[in-house]
Amino acid sequence: MNRRTFIKFAAVSVATLMTGCSVDKKSLDVKFLRQIVTKDISTSRCIMWQAEEPLKNPVVEVKTGDAIKTFPAQETSFTYDGKKTIQYTAQIEIGDEYRVVDGDATSYWYDIKKSSDDKFKIIIFPDSQCGGGSYDTWGGIAGSALAKNSDAVLFVNVGDLVDNGEDSSQWEDWLAYVEQFTPEIVFAPVLGNHETYSREWTVCPPVAYLNYFATPDNGVENFSRRFYSFDVGAAHFVVLDSQWDELGTEVIDVQKNWLRQDLNSTDKLWKIIFIHKDVLQYRINGRPERKEGFSDVGEIFMPEFESLGVDVVFTAHLHTYRNRGRIKNFHHDDTGPLYILTGISGNVRYGGLWIDHALDKVVAPQPETDNYITMEVDAKTLTVKCFSPNGRPIDEITLQKT
Repeated sequence: MNRRTFIKFAAVSVATLMTGCSVDKKSLDVKFLRQIVTKDISTSRCIMWQAEEPLKNPVVEVKTGDAIKTFPAQETSFTYDGKKTIQYTAQIEIGDEYRVVDGDATSYWYDIKKSSDDKFKIIIFPDSQCGGGSYDTWGGIAGSALAKNSDAVLFVNVGDLVDNGEDSSQWEDWLAYVEQFTPEIVFAPVLGNHETYSREWTVCPPVAYLNYFATPDNGVENFSRRFYSFDVGAAHFVVLDSQWDELGTEVIDVQKNWLRQDLNSTDKLWKIIFIHKDVLQYRINGRPERKEGFSDVGEIFMPEFESLGVDVVFTAHLHTYRNRGRIKNFHHDDTGPLYILTGISGNVRYGGLWIDHALDKVVAPQPETDNYITMEVDAKTLTVKCFSPNGRPIDEITLQKT
């Protein structure tokens, strides 16, 4: 029994126990049902799913109390890796529950979790790419984190979701492991360099990533959805694109101008950044010519983050958890943003490669294991916690607003 069959069997079994009767034969099988982040998840969601065969008239129904609204779904099918993915997307207004309907066939009702300005929690996953053809490691860490934090309204993956961005089997494995959670928790993806690799390991546009996740449009021609922003409660989040080595440097100035306009126009209390590649440069064991310092990402964007009042910056790419504390003018300074290198949630490890940086304040126990991060936000405090897969605390940091 594969994962999709097991999850489907388990859902049917639960439904049967709850109703005391057999499940409707006209239940609709929706594959990889997921909620994707919108500009403001307090008012809207993007619902996406795949189907084995084309649907006739798919819609999403949203229930609020006894009232039901219907929202049309658009076919957003695409072809990559030599195969066509039949896909549907619907933009919905927020309610209490939703389900997918096609004619007289329906999916189950799924809860719509709501955020508030008072308090909310999100889960943050580092690189989940897995080598060797199996995403069991990702499935274990994601399943554990999502199950232990069922009150979270959103989860983020800080880039390199898969090892090869044009390998359909990897994407399907990645999605299958979180399929039992994604119908009820919003997902915000970050573009990583591995999303830009073809089957031949040459650089290519991130076709699969951009089609699987209909994130908010940024309004920038030629760079649509490669970077974007959204609101959750009292926080404004910005997802940036660090893949100019792979996709061209034109994105740098375009993105900087967009970032200034975006952050200057928000009135949210907290400003939080996600960007895949890290801001620091590490010395490397066996390469004495490599000097400690700052990467081009850090040199380009850290001054922008400081001037725009960013509170926290989450990075990835190096597969190790490091808390750098708050940095301003390239030095530790309690008035600068907090910088967190998020770690690893897949099986690709760089054991013993990095030599600790002078700006590292907390380093995960070595040899590096998987980890995940939670962030709880309210109108006064922002708390970041890092955990091992079994839930053991690794680090905790709290910021406060006066």
